[in-house]
Amino acid sequence: MGMVKVVGLVLHPRRDCGAAIDAITGWAVERGVTVLGLPDEVSRISGCTAEAVEAEEMVERAGLLVSLGGDGTMLRTMRLVEGRRTPVLGVNVGRLGFLAEVDLSGLGEALSAIDEHRFTIESRTAVHTTLPDGRAVSAFNDVALVRVPGHGLAAVGIRVEGGGFVNYAADAVIVSTPTGSTAYSFSAGGPIVSPNVQALIVSAAAAHSSFNRSLVLDTSEQLALDVLPTSGRLAIEVDGIIEGYAEPGSTLEIRPMPAAAEVIRFGRTSFYERARRKLRVEGSASAVALDPADAVVVDSFERHRYEVMIGGETVGTLDYTAKPGQIELLNTEVDQAFSGRGLAGRLAAAALADARSRGLTVIATCPFVTGYLERHPES
Repeated sequence: MGMVKVVGLVLHPRRDCGAAIDAITGWAVERGVTVLGLPDEVSRISGCTAEAVEAEEMVERAGLLVSLGGDGTMLRTMRLVEGRRTPVLGVNVGRLGFLAEVDLSGLGEALSAIDEHRFTIESRTAVHTTLPDGRAVSAFNDVALVRVPGHGLAAVGIRVEGGGFVNYAADAVIVSTPTGSTAYSFSAGGPIVSPNVQALIVSAAAAHSSFNRSLVLDTSEQLALDVLPTSGRLAIEVDGIIEGYAEPGSTLEIRPMPAAAEVIRFGRTSFYERARRKLRVEGSASAVALDPADAVVVDSFERHRYEVMIGGETVGTLDYTAKPGQIELLNTEVDQAFSGRGLAGRLAAAALADARSRGLTVIATCPFVTGYLERHPES
């Protein structure tokens, strides 16, 4: 008996998820699985057979949520199921992320593995706070108090276990989960923290105070952020989205929630491999580990280019401009570490095949594509 009876879909707001949805719905039909989606998302996918339901109903009915996009889509999906045991599968539709587990090419195999209970769970910590206007919000990456342009610095007092520890003066003060340690916190000089650690990281971006070190707190410890009288007006960012503002005298009580969401893993790559590749850590061995035979070409239409991806990482691009009835192929580039492995040809072939399937006239401005057409006139 399969584990999955109902699958819920959460889509990237702009990227083309049609091929991934076709793979999921085709798999579901073979197994009698129901596929649900949010009305405003599935309605924009031509021919999508997913049942359109509101978020509350999808979360209530689905035994698995599939996120189609990048880390932002994964964060939104995790917030939808916060506090539930519903596992989330992340599918890369675009650039390599930390949270997604599979690419489009491995989606069918991944769904079958989940249906047969062949996966592990990686729990993720969330943080909660109540905004000055009384609204409760939660984040899986971070909550940040950020200086508003034209106003003063973020002067924020850090209280731990009820006592003042340090006052930061900075462009921003960030409270991050381990999940968010590779996001805003990392850019502010914070540490990379394994998602298996139950902790919060407090960091200051562009600190103007003498103390500029990050703090790592256990999730059992009480944390509060006091906006000091010397502070300017601050934007409150929750997972990168401005949700409100804090004035001098405001306080944010931070409440961690361990195991707030469950992310599916198959053990194919570790957190450290993903971090090394995504953050381009010096001495990265990613070029050795990635196999060009696994390359996938996607149309990143919002960037006006085709991308060849290996293991979710973009290693080559073919830029284009599109007009009604035609497409102009402009320029092909492949990362030097992957040159000479046929990836430029994969890009050209995929772009030409896509144009042919859509009945578009091709204008080959790109010298590589021009040469490819001369070598492959059948294209």
